Amino acid sequence: MILVTKIDGQKIVINAEEIETIEIGPHSVISLKSGKKYLVKETYEEITQLVVEYKKKFHHPPAEGENN
Repeated sequence: MILVTKIDGQKIVINAEEIETIEIGPHSVISLKSGKKYLVKETYEEITQLVVEYKKKFHHPPAEGENN
């Protein structure tokens, strides 16, 4: 899950696994696999960084001896 900000300032959490596309423009449009779209303040670069961080955190098992 990633935290983003809608244009009206409302914070929402989006399932990063459901993101299909991100439209680049003055504001980013996140399209989900369901067809739902969100207009957000974060840039394409910020969104992709959030997704990368999410995937690193939740998709890589801890190294041997590392705590969760």
